[in-house]
Amino acid sequence: MIKVIHMYVTSTFCYRSNTLKLLIKLASIFLISILAWAMPVSAYKETSVTNGGTIVGKVVFNGRVPKRTIMPTRDKSVCGGMRKEPKILVGPDKGVEEGIVYLKKVKAGKPWSKESATVPVLNQEKCRFSPTVQVIRSGKIAIVNSDPVLHNTHGYLCKSKGKKCARTVFNLALPNQGQRIEKSMKRAGTVKVDCDAHGWMLGWMQVVDNPYYAITDADGKFSIPDVPPGKYTLVAFQGYTGAIEIPIVVKAKEQLEITAELKI
Repeated sequence: MIKVIHMYVTSTFCYRSNTLKLLIKLASIFLISILAWAMPVSAYKETSVTNGGTIVGKVVFNGRVPKRTIMPTRDKSVCGGMRKEPKILVGPDKGVEEGIVYLKKVKAGKPWSKESATVPVLNQEKCRFSPTVQVIRSGKIAIVNSDPVLHNTHGYLCKSKGKKCARTVFNLALPNQGQRIEKSMKRAGTVKVDCDAHGWMLGWMQVVDNPYYAITDADGKFSIPDVPPGKYTLVAFQGYTGAIEIPIVVKAKEQLEITAELKI
């Protein structure tokens, strides 16, 4: 009888001990994942680039250009009436306007521009985000309401090359015209922005940790100068298509031409 009791007590203790170890392990994994999102990435090092190359190119889209129907149901005097807008801006020669192009994981290179030191602004005017697309340096951003109506500005961090945007990075109620709130955006990544009060409003931000980026012009063209020689991953992104990644090699004092075709 004593032997049976001893076996029961021993097995129960082992079970509880193993369960406790498992819970501690799961808690540690959860804490590490939270810290990984909260902590900024390694700092970019500014250096003098004397032998850099230049990346020039064009972002294109050869598919059918769909349109979305916007039907304001409130604040029509400010937001306007029903209309249709293209989900992607494509020119006659298939160039994509307002595409975002950048290099991933650049550890060192040219200094940041003076403009990047100023706090960027995401404005809401006539129920539209202005600018609709922007690239910002990791740090602060000011979110402004220029309308005489409530906006609830909601930013989501994206993954899967911009296809899945669910993790909230800011969620701000701005009921007053002229209201301005600054938020910190420490981690690099793609951020989708909408308004919980006006569901058709849509904007995109790319938070970057290095100064090698561009936004395409009306013809879909871009240029990224002063790139240190080496191997890189170039990313081209647009909100409707998501991102594509292209491995590239930049050579000293040479120009590299790239055509980035976005697809659904």
